[in-house]
Amino acid sequence: MRFEEDEKMKIIRANGKDELDFINNLTFRQDEENTRIDAVTKGIIDDVRENGDKALYKYEKKYGNSKTAETAEITRDKLKKSYENIADEDFRDAIVKAKLHIKEYHKNQISSGYELKDNNGCLMGQTVRGLDKVGVYVPGGTAAYPSTVLMNVIPAKIASVDEIIMVTPRENEYVFAAAFLAGVDRVFLIGGAQAIAALAYGTETVPAVDKIVGPGNAYVASAKKQLYGKIGIDLIAGPSEILVMADGTANPKYIAADLLSQAEHDVMSAAIMLTTDDGVAAETDEEVKKQLAELERKAITEKSLENNGAIIICRSEDEMVKYANLIAPEHLEIMMDDPMSYVPLIRNAGAVFLGNYSPEPLGDYYSGTNHVLPTSGTARFASPLGVYDFIKKMSYTFYTDNALREAKDDIIKLGEIEGLTAHVNSIKVRFEE
Repeated sequence: MRFEEDEKMKIIRANGKDELDFINNLTFRQDEENTRIDAVTKGIIDDVRENGDKALYKYEKKYGNSKTAETAEITRDKLKKSYENIADEDFRDAIVKAKLHIKEYHKNQISSGYELKDNNGCLMGQTVRGLDKVGVYVPGGTAAYPSTVLMNVIPAKIASVDEIIMVTPRENEYVFAAAFLAGVDRVFLIGGAQAIAALAYGTETVPAVDKIVGPGNAYVASAKKQLYGKIGIDLIAGPSEILVMADGTANPKYIAADLLSQAEHDVMSAAIMLTTDDGVAAETDEEVKKQLAELERKAITEKSLENNGAIIICRSEDEMVKYANLIAPEHLEIMMDDPMSYVPLIRNAGAVFLGNYSPEPLGDYYSGTNHVLPTSGTARFASPLGVYDFIKKMSYTFYTDNALREAKDDIIKLGEIEGLTAHVNSIKVRFEE
């Protein structure tokens, strides 16, 4: 779709078929390209696993990074200087405030263990500990993302992770400044699938980690997916998505601006509007055209809208809620009269923004909620990144002689039913004469 004077953003009138065809065929949720990407990524992973730094920096050079094993690590002093030398004091003030908001929100997610005791002197409990080493991937392709540093690192610090290793493919003073402020321990200028493989297996210069978090391109996502099990991951991130629910009280200028705010990320991003109001639909379409013409990333945004952009005119508000839950968007904006009343009705969304003055970028940068969110419909079962992603839980049990004696017959019976005779013997042997 080209946005010439006589052309508009595609508008779909819900009829039980056309809108479902669009939803079910969102191109960013199709798998045709994934097979090729997975095959390329597997080759990179295998090479890095077998050949370490030699393979890692071979791919770094191939994809445009001249750093070597000797020059790829950025020291804490360099990070500190980047923070101190930022000439833009407004930026420094902004990330300090953003850090405070993110920390304040996420500290409520701290989980503590518990212990249960009974009259027989038995104990059962659970401990909660931060992970030992976490890798944070920060993209550095078409844009720089200091906010992503804060969103990934601050919850890990609150969880008391021992060491945080950040990788990013390009030098950027704003990213380095954010890394210093957030408390990153080590930074390596590496990227792509090769960086994920290096963090998973370790190389001569890059330490192996227990879990990798952070967004990336399709190759990064593929590497995380293939290496899950060797290491933990947060989620497999797809292109950005926004869904706006709007009634006749909504401001079309705001809606258009918010749709475009996500469409500019990537040519496969999704920007969708649900409404019951024909007038708001038409006015939003006109605003999209008008605002699109002024964007620096116009070409990317235009292609994104062509691929996965639409205004769906629904037959009722109930239908809007139904399709919102079906799409399960990364970001959901509710620009409706009394938006809070819709929160209990929404089951599937990564982050919800309520009213005319809670645009999605508020969550991206400042309010404190996390912007690492489930995409591609995975909000049906996944959650935003949080402190809980950087902890592990361990159970423990203590039984006395008398307590085990009371329980032994039940345990033996269950073991016999399952045919696990060694399990049964483990109990019996303790009570033989």
